[in-house]
Amino acid sequence: MSSTEPPDTRTALPVPPGGPGPRVGAEETLRSVSLPGATLSVRAPARVREGLPPALYVHGLGGSSQNWSSLMALLADRVDGEALDLPGFGDSPPPDDGNYSISGQARTVIRYLDQRGHGPVHLIGNSMGGAVSTRVAAVRPDLVRTLTLVSPALPELRPQLSALPTGLLAVPGITTLFSRLTKDWTAERRTREVLALCYGDPGMATPEEVAAAVEETARRLELPYFWEVMERASRGIVNAYTLGGQHNLWRQAERVLAPTLLIYGGRDRLVSFRMARRAATAFRGSRLLTLPEAGHVAMMEYPATVARAVRELLDDTEREAAGEAAGGREGRTARRATGDTTADASRS
Repeated sequence: MSSTEPPDTRTALPVPPGGPGPRVGAEETLRSVSLPGATLSVRAPARVREGLPPALYVHGLGGSSQNWSSLMALLADRVDGEALDLPGFGDSPPPDDGNYSISGQARTVIRYLDQRGHGPVHLIGNSMGGAVSTRVAAVRPDLVRTLTLVSPALPELRPQLSALPTGLLAVPGITTLFSRLTKDWTAERRTREVLALCYGDPGMATPEEVAAAVEETARRLELPYFWEVMERASRGIVNAYTLGGQHNLWRQAERVLAPTLLIYGGRDRLVSFRMARRAATAFRGSRLLTLPEAGHVAMMEYPATVARAVRELLDDTEREAAGEAAGGREGRTARRATGDTTADASRS
């Protein structure tokens, strides 16, 4: 590659900004919530019935609440789910203080949950959102009933080479340079390159899903703060990787009390598959689902498989609670056992 040739986005950009379906699907609602220092856009599927336990979905770097549309719909009969657009992403404006650190985003999630007052939620996060959710579960265990992490962005001592250029987004000036070098790229080209980075098999994205992602990419590239958010949020992840002591994400993983489901893709180019075992050890009593054909966004690639695993987590957690209420020990025994499943995933 010559010095004037634009870089390959498959090694330079994070998770896809769009998601399946239109920006607001026929069965979804999108509302705005004001918090101290931030305004959040919150997406929710059509409510199936009243009285379901609450769930909250947190997207990854460059993502949005749309990344959860398929999974939310599949779980709508079990949980009262909502997906956030973190500040600066999706339809949410930047935060007042410009803080895109993992801790800053965790504080935003905590403020939202405190304001909602729904009690502990089933918290589900992907990539950067997985790191944010880990921190929330560690510092506010009262807010988290169960924790599901899809390719969580936890520190790696030796990141795989395909993930290193994404970390370069944290370097001041890199995003400006990249935006100039790729100014002639179409939204479709950007989207397809990102899908190649994030999906185990980009061909699994339907034409409708690709079209929706292209539309969302074009919209967000017009936002005056798009590249600044990408740079600062990337820097927030890199900084979180370097924290030591009680703020280290692995130390905080060990503090999580909530029953935890970990999901890793064998073809993930951003979070190494080899981190699955370390995560299963760090999160006490966790269960591990490995999807050999999945990439970085298993909930978008294999939503039905992920939904089944989440349902099993919810079923087991409810049985444990019932057993403890009855004075039994079966639930506690099941909680301590770590399940390890390798799935032949399918979308249906």
